[in-house]
Amino acid sequence: MNLVRHTLAGRNFPAKWLASGAMFAAALLAIASCPALAAGKPNVLFIAIDDLNNDLGTYGHPLVKSPNIDRLAKLGTRFERAYCQFPLCNPSRASLMTGLRPDTVQVFDLARHFRAALPDVVTLPQLFKHNGYHVARVGKIYHYHVPNDIGTDGLDDPPSWHEKVNPSGRDKAEEALITRLSRATVGGVSFSYLRAEGKDEEQTDGMVASETIKLIEQNKDRPFFIAAGFYRPHLPFIAPKKYFDLYAFESVRAPQGPFDYAKRLPPAALASTKPWPWWGVNERQLREGIQAYWASISFVDAQVGRLLDALERFGLAKNTIIVLFGDHGFHLGEHGLLRKKSLFENSARAPLIIVAPGARQPGNASPRPVEFVDLYPTVADLAGLPVPPQLHGRSLRPLLDNPAAKWDRPAFTQTWWGYPGHSVRTEHYRYIEWDNGRKGTQLYDYATDPGELSNLVDDPKHRKILEDLRGLVRKNWAKEYRPSAADGPAAAP
Repeated sequence: MNLVRHTLAGRNFPAKWLASGAMFAAALLAIASCPALAAGKPNVLFIAIDDLNNDLGTYGHPLVKSPNIDRLAKLGTRFERAYCQFPLCNPSRASLMTGLRPDTVQVFDLARHFRAALPDVVTLPQLFKHNGYHVARVGKIYHYHVPNDIGTDGLDDPPSWHEKVNPSGRDKAEEALITRLSRATVGGVSFSYLRAEGKDEEQTDGMVASETIKLIEQNKDRPFFIAAGFYRPHLPFIAPKKYFDLYAFESVRAPQGPFDYAKRLPPAALASTKPWPWWGVNERQLREGIQAYWASISFVDAQVGRLLDALERFGLAKNTIIVLFGDHGFHLGEHGLLRKKSLFENSARAPLIIVAPGARQPGNASPRPVEFVDLYPTVADLAGLPVPPQLHGRSLRPLLDNPAAKWDRPAFTQTWWGYPGHSVRTEHYRYIEWDNGRKGTQLYDYATDPGELSNLVDDPKHRKILEDLRGLVRKNWAKEYRPSAADGPAAAP
């Protein structure tokens, strides 16, 4: 009754109808015109975690404690090879939320809004908004500069939401207390951390969880699309002290240098970290940062657990699609690199877990390479909504039913350093070219070289593979968009 009453009120029916027999006739009309209600559509909980790499228990990390994300993976499908379209927050999020590749969205930095190029594009949450769902966000879904934009709208997209909440907690108020290990970038970000005092709920991400739970409870009687955007483990790494205590410093190891092989790579391959290696920090400082990154993961994991508990408590778990992802990967010293924006595996790959009510094989992992542009058509498909034909991805529903199903699509990732970097990833190989090959190329065989230590571009045994992958890159970027001066300078990583 509350669901029908809300529907009628939301469609401006006269108030007297709500208390009369005419209500039922009106209800039939309202439901017929509202596909989300007519078909009993599932809810959507869309969880974005900023700068989260695959250092998680469910992805096989031996030390990181992520029991709640691990628990989520047991309910759904864990994608072992999920790749962002651009390993930087704004381009990645603009792409996955529109379902379009960066060259169409024309976002390559941290300043440009996707509606500058696509003013009428219908975003993923907008699609749900147009189909009878209540659509809301808490925290960082579109781009924010962290920590500067915490508590603001950042680079949000107002047409995407009915309502939004911008929490700001102790981490924002106590930025002066952080320990800085490196010099700051132009945007003021440094390799830094804080062992925070106080309770989880006082931190911004604790508030994200609390506000999301409020929205879930307020909308539990109608279909909803609620997006929860967590700010950590983005720099500065901030978490309550108890999460640091999960990781003994003696157990934290840094990738071993001196990375002599990397000195023979194209300069663009290492351009994301300057000074190289390690942003100028020493090994002990790097280990401090890694410990803080893992602590931040465990802190956010605890907040994810609160969301899962809320779905159970309100009886919504069996009718809610859950999507959890990191917007791109994150280097913690591999190849001498820190942070993101490279085209190595640690930067391009990120966690992706999807729980689909009714999927045939929950709790399994898919080895197929998938892309973040696949999220839009997947979530729309699972909810029974019309999938816009112009989207660049494909629904992952077949892999949710059978994680080992045949899948003939590779994953494409790109970056920008005043010239393009293009990469294609298949199940076994990655090929990278810089400035259409003019500034160098790379080829890796993950069956024999998971650490990307041996560039095979000059190996005659791999000539056929090289040519095939180069062909995929050229086909994908046949109509390459090259940013102009109007797009702004290349963004700091």
